[in-house]
Amino acid sequence: MAVQVKATLLSNRRVGSYHHLVLSGAGFASGVRPGHFAAIAVGGDNTPMVLRRAFSIHRATEMTAKGSVVELVVSAHGPGTQWLVAQPVGAILDVVAPLGRPFALPRDPVNCLLVAGGYGSAPMAYLAEELIARGCQVDMIFGASTESKLFDTLECKRLARYFEITTDDGSIGTKGRVSDVMPEMMKRAETAVVYACGPMPMLQAVAKVSAQLGAISQTAVEESMACGIGVCMTCVLPVIGDDGVTRMVRSCVDGPVFRGDRVRWDAVGTVPSDAYGAPQSGGH
Repeated sequence: MAVQVKATLLSNRRVGSYHHLVLSGAGFASGVRPGHFAAIAVGGDNTPMVLRRAFSIHRATEMTAKGSVVELVVSAHGPGTQWLVAQPVGAILDVVAPLGRPFALPRDPVNCLLVAGGYGSAPMAYLAEELIARGCQVDMIFGASTESKLFDTLECKRLARYFEITTDDGSIGTKGRVSDVMPEMMKRAETAVVYACGPMPMLQAVAKVSAQLGAISQTAVEESMACGIGVCMTCVLPVIGDDGVTRMVRSCVDGPVFRGDRVRWDAVGTVPSDAYGAPQSGGH
């Protein structure tokens, strides 16, 4: 169950193009699993920025000398996130966590590939540790536009059996995209399950390659989550249900993790005409 807490900012450290924030609060790390996210109020008192900002949880520790601790990775690209990363150590932040549906873990040991784009790598070390504890083999591919946009590569390289990096500009690793190196990696690793977190175009490509090679994919989508609790309906996207029917579902409560082969990637941002409840032309 998510809780709303006044959390203390214990650390605010620049890591490459991102900020690594460590927050302490009462009980908001309880029950956190890889894929959960936190929603933070930004702008301070009397701000016109009324919508929270959502961030994948990097790490969570329930019992420490500081109490309940949650770590986040923030990319400052708008007024809200710029305000957040400018906060000093000791600042009090309004946080709701944990939110969303996390990655589903396999019941039996299988070979898993973790694919991340940019700061989509935030939950991957946490996820890798959970999978390894279940006896799974873990391999990883991290991609970004350039080297400074990668995060947590050293820790994840330590955890992975096979680890590869791609960058759009070739500044490190293979020049290209994660989907370019996935087929060879998956064949070599005999991958059964793919976990992915990153930009939507990357997730679409990952889901496609996974399906082509017979692997199940789980994708943590990056949709705008203004409220984080399913009220505002800004994060809806078309997803095919177990019954084959497309429904407009909320990323924040029905996701953010969805099976990659169930998301109708080409229709994201629209309401498909065949979706359940979609307006029909000529209807009343």
